[in-house]
Order: sequence, then C-alpha cells, then structure tokens
Amino acid sequence: MKPLHLSLLVAAVATMPSLAAAAPLPKPATFAVCAACHQVSPTGRAVIGPNLWAVGGRKAGTAAGFAYSPAMKAAGYKWDRAKLVAFISNPQGAVPGTRMAFGGIKDPAKATELANYLLSLK
Repeated sequence: MKPLHLSLLVAAVATMPSLAAAAPLPKPATFAVCAACHQVSPTGRAVIGPNLWAVGGRKAGTAAGFAYSPAMKAAGYKWDRAKLVAFISNPQGAVPGTRMAFGGIKDPAKATELANYLLSLK
C-alpha cells in the first residue's frame, strides 16, 4: 500500500465513531436471576418488573407501562451507577417500600458488573 493511501485509511478509521462504545456490554451471568422478571430490549414491555432498556439516566419509577410502588415513584433520583449498585445490592434498603421482592446481589463486584451492563443498554 502506498504511504498516501495508508495515511488516508488511518485518518478515516480514526475519525469513525467507535462501534465498541455503541454496543452493550456482554450480559453478565448474574442477569439470569433478573431475566425472570425484567426484559432488556428497546421494544420490550414490562412483565413482572419494568423493562430495563435505557435505565441509565432515567428517573426512578417512570418507565412507561409499569405500575411502580409509591416508594419508587417518590425516590426522586435518576439511575446512575451508584444508585443502581445500591439497589441491585439491597432493593429494600435502597428504596424502602419497593415492590421488588428480590433480596439483592451481595457481592459488590457482581452488583457493579450488573450495573455497568444496565448502563450500557442505550
């Protein structure tokens, strides 16, 4: 390849949007317990729990098509990494009165991995 062609190729690749940044992270094994109640799809619907697609940055208790508890509706914050990890680790402790019956993922590394996965869903 001629040097000019190589330079143009390198410049073109460098200015392309990153495909890796747009793709969701691989689904962690810990999500299996969540999948019993939650979907993670742009076209998914609420089942037993709300669809978790694009949960990052969304105000707690506001996903369309799900009947949230008064406690979740009143939480008053947007889902970020810290809030997700706290809720994944101990739902009743993070939002007393939530209808989520799951006891939580106690391993901080697994809770963080799951939060990172959920935040990647856009």
